[in-house]
Amino acid sequence: MTTLSERPAVQAGRLSARVRGYVALTKPRIIELLLVTTLPAMMLASGGLPPWELLLATMAGGTLAAAAANVFNCWYDRDIDRLMHRTERRPLVTGEVTPRAALVFGLVLTVLSIALLYAATTPLAAWLAAGAILYYAVLYTMVFKRYTRRSTEFGGVPGAAPVLIGWAAVTGTLAWPAVVFFGVVFCWQMPHFWALAMRFRADYARADVPMLPVVAGPLSVGRQTVAWTWLTVAVSLLLWPVADGFGIGWVYTGAAAVLGLWFIVEAHRLLRRIRAGAEARPMQLFHISISYMALLSVAIIVDVLV
Repeated sequence: MTTLSERPAVQAGRLSARVRGYVALTKPRIIELLLVTTLPAMMLASGGLPPWELLLATMAGGTLAAAAANVFNCWYDRDIDRLMHRTERRPLVTGEVTPRAALVFGLVLTVLSIALLYAATTPLAAWLAAGAILYYAVLYTMVFKRYTRRSTEFGGVPGAAPVLIGWAAVTGTLAWPAVVFFGVVFCWQMPHFWALAMRFRADYARADVPMLPVVAGPLSVGRQTVAWTWLTVAVSLLLWPVADGFGIGWVYTGAAAVLGLWFIVEAHRLLRRIRAGAEARPMQLFHISISYMALLSVAIIVDVLV
């Protein structure tokens, strides 16, 4: 039993826990990774730093859009989240946030994101964000993730959408450099997410989610991971001739080659360990893939500035 003097502290603690629950539904770490590609896309489109008001509005709108999509994903996936050790502590599983409250939260975030992007950037950026939310929340979450082994490939579309949104926010149109950079991020998601799925294969199998590492053998997954890693690097090098007039030069190209070699070598190491029957250690590739995309984005920024 709490005393009168303790009640404010208890109420504050409950409020803090509730806020943390809502924030957790948005999956902040995934949002950070998505926004890493937005800034370089905007700088490519503008040939330098875009106006700070536009940059702030686009980043805020993109954050809200990604958060909305993630909230809808948590809302729909609460049945399988409770079956997976990796997700069993999510707020909708523990009861910190009710399904109704989460759904309303997602809808509010959706409206805010589209309204902000439409008012402060361009209509095309707003519509692209709306399309990405709809695709991820409905097509990926409700259909592809549960019914096809190719869910990662289908899910790569909204995952790479921040590139197109960032470009459209600056120009109001799309161009080939944006499409190629979109292609880089799209291809990169296969080795990135398959490595994670390999690590948590038992979780996905328990929840009956047909991720590729669940329905295919390790050797097949390793070979496809290597193939998509090579494709990622090839498309990244294509950005140089396509975006030559937008500030891309030797700084980016050199960095893309070195980083790509690092990424490819690690993918082949994963495949070699699988063939040898050794511990695959897929999280090593997973963490390197994050560094690869972050550093590749930095290379674009540096090249455009210099």
